[in-house]
Amino acid sequence: MNDQRMARADLVTGAVLFALSVAFVVGSWNMDRLEARRIHPFSAPGVTPGLLGLALGVTSALLVVQAVRKGGLTGWGDLARNGFKLTDAGRRLLGAIVLCLFYPLVLIGTLPYWLATTIFVTGFIFAFEWNQPSPLWQRLAWAFGIGVVVGVGISYVFTELFLVRLP
Repeated sequence: MNDQRMARADLVTGAVLFALSVAFVVGSWNMDRLEARRIHPFSAPGVTPGLLGLALGVTSALLVVQAVRKGGLTGWGDLARNGFKLTDAGRRLLGAIVLCLFYPLVLIGTLPYWLATTIFVTGFIFAFEWNQPSPLWQRLAWAFGIGVVVGVGISYVFTELFLVRLP
């Protein structure tokens, strides 16, 4: 991959990550601060996601600045003229994005959390392990087993140990 293409990729990645960081900060700011329970402000549920969102925002802004310095704003006309070709890696990325959006937008809130997470993890593993040499039933059983352990395990840890209500 040449430097200009890498700079364009960094520019797009930085912009997407910056938008994600803004969503993190806004979401954490809108989280319940638990003032009624006299919880210390630094113990509120939104502190850690907010700090992570700020860190992601700073680092993504640095990535954008670096990409602009390396010529990330030039060469977009070549891309438009030659067309956009979706590679295998691009298809896998697009599939991961679709699955990651399907989880919160469709599964969470319509199904119990443990079941939604089990379906997501099973589907994600199966989608990206489809070309393995083992038999189909074996891959599906493996993906389902991991999905159940992750879905039930995360539900248990957050509801019983951390006392967090899950959707």
